Amino acid sequence: QNNNLTSQEHENIIVAIAPLLENNHPPPDLCEFFCKHCRERPRSMVVIEVFTPVVQRILKHNMDFGKCPRLRLFTQEYILALNELNAGMEVVKKFIQSMHGPTGQCPHPRVLPNLVAVCLAAIYSCYEEFINRNFKCSRDNSPSLKEIRNGCQQQCDRKPNLPLRLLHTNPDLVAQEATVGESRIKSIIVNSSEIHVELERNNMANQKLKISAGNDSEPNLIDCLLVSPACSTMNIELSPQAERVLGCYVEILKMLSNYDDWRPALASLLQPIPFPKEALAHEKFTKELKYVIQQFAEDPRQEVHSCLLSVRAGKDGWFQLYSPGGVACDDDGELFASMVHILMGSCYKTKKFLLSLAENKLGPCMLLALRGNQTMVEILCLMLEYNIIENNDTQLQIISTLESTDVGKKMYEQLCDRQRELKELQRKGGPTRLTLPSKSTDADLARLLSSGSFGNLENLSLAFTNVTSACAEQLIKLPSLKQLNLWSTQFGDAGLRLLSEHLTSLQVLNLCETPVTDAGLLALSSMKSLCSLNMNSTKLSADTYEDLKAMLPNLKEVDVRYTEAW
Repeated sequence: QNNNLTSQEHENIIVAIAPLLENNHPPPDLCEFFCKHCRERPRSMVVIEVFTPVVQRILKHNMDFGKCPRLRLFTQEYILALNELNAGMEVVKKFIQSMHGPTGQCPHPRVLPNLVAVCLAAIYSCYEEFINRNFKCSRDNSPSLKEIRNGCQQQCDRKPNLPLRLLHTNPDLVAQEATVGESRIKSIIVNSSEIHVELERNNMANQKLKISAGNDSEPNLIDCLLVSPACSTMNIELSPQAERVLGCYVEILKMLSNYDDWRPALASLLQPIPFPKEALAHEKFTKELKYVIQQFAEDPRQEVHSCLLSVRAGKDGWFQLYSPGGVACDDDGELFASMVHILMGSCYKTKKFLLSLAENKLGPCMLLALRGNQTMVEILCLMLEYNIIENNDTQLQIISTLESTDVGKKMYEQLCDRQRELKELQRKGGPTRLTLPSKSTDADLARLLSSGSFGNLENLSLAFTNVTSACAEQLIKLPSLKQLNLWSTQFGDAGLRLLSEHLTSLQVLNLCETPVTDAGLLALSSMKSLCSLNMNSTKLSADTYEDLKAMLPNLKEVDVRYTEAW
């Protein structure tokens, strides 16, 4: 607390107390002392030699920055001090590498959530001037960064903070809700309705953004950002210091996204878009963050790329923000096309996803298809094949678009051939019951179904064959199918997801001894006609079984022997 100490005396004090910090976090007052030294003497050897192990311990063992925000602030200042060194970002990169460790799997589960919390708080502080200007009447009057820096304690008369809205599946990440959402951060989670209220306050004349009492629908974030003059004309100019802070911490997020083992948790933490609207309206920020979104879009794991979508209906996710017409799109839809490609490859609500594209992004899809983008050509063909588009004029526009390019013309011709085969397959006639010989394959089933009419087929047994999820493409073409036996096959989750979208009238399904898991079995909740379901010897969990019973009212016969639910 002595303001007359010289810089050398500061260092002497820090070196003297360093041994006390080997097994303890620094208390709040000491954090402020350390922060001051980081700001005033970032190139001091004390920062590297003494502070590095202290910050490493904080990141590895801290459980809740909300209980001690100064620990987070000290970590922020330490990283900024590293960035002030010669080749600063290289030093920061080496520090991040040291926190991950040399192996492919980070041994410390708290490091990533803590680093993300530090980054979110730092990025928020860059836009604090704009946020304070636009949110003077905010419900959340928790202490600002400046107040924390000045040592202001949170007063007991402050209103309680709203619960943090983050989606986690990992118990370790659940505990991080308080970490990422400490008192000041809780106001920055992007909530369309809150942004909407603020825009109304700034622009009462804008009738498009009225909130009607009792209306459960929420305004669209992109609409808010595009329609309202308060946001669309927002001029974001940061101070040189804020620019440096922003550049440093966005670069750290990019580093974090490079690690395969960290990417799933990082995608989950960033899925609710935990940045202020000022950041999303800042072209430099969204352009830099695009690298992280691309990493998510290129990751083949569904747990990662599914986080591009919103956490729930009515909200916007990264997919919407970086799609054509979104506030962050700057590449004429290239990233949008790659996101659609990866999502279509694993999205188990394919028809629902296609319907969403048809309603909201049909124009961009047609434009990219006109430019020869193969993914978008496939999307338009699927829209026609699944009868997503009802308007005849729109269908003709799509057909004209497809016939405008060589790749589109070829795929449309293939679609027409499939439609003719489908019409023949679904023509009334043929057997009502069919059993394939054991060891039959997907190709055998496809060959058989292409040999005539199966419009009357109600009972199909593929038990003890070698069919996989790929045969679902053939099964969904059978309009009258009511009983399906897949006992002891390699039919998995992907096949179940496809069946759940198309065979809604299926009544009997046998999945005994198949490799299906909860992820696929939950998709069966849309098959309301199911009255008999055999899940014997599968990876069914007790929770999923209870969910299925609640969502399938007609289910009378269930076999769950040799499962967790037994």
